[in-house]
Amino acid sequence: MNSSDLTIRYFTSYSGARLPLNLVGELAADDMRNRNTFYRGAFDAGGMLKRCEKVVYGEIEVCHDYHYHSDGRLAQAVIQNAGDDPETLDYPA
Repeated sequence: MNSSDLTIRYFTSYSGARLPLNLVGELAADDMRNRNTFYRGAFDAGGMLKRCEKVVYGEIEVCHDYHYHSDGRLAQAVIQNAGDDPETLDYPA
């Protein structure tokens, strides 16, 4: 799957502490003009969150890439904090 197969949506925040993040407070594209901080989610055709970015003043501060098992459960999360090495969390089948 390439990035052109994904739908980009914008959010104010997330809820909970489990992965994948649960993005909340969806914003319309028109609402993005005056926002300094927001979350950008990339969703596949089935509505699964594949990538989540926290954007602060136009820069990606934190990025999560999610990979799933065939049954839809989270298989792997790769978390990249600005300036740090990526952290990979594996969730066995």
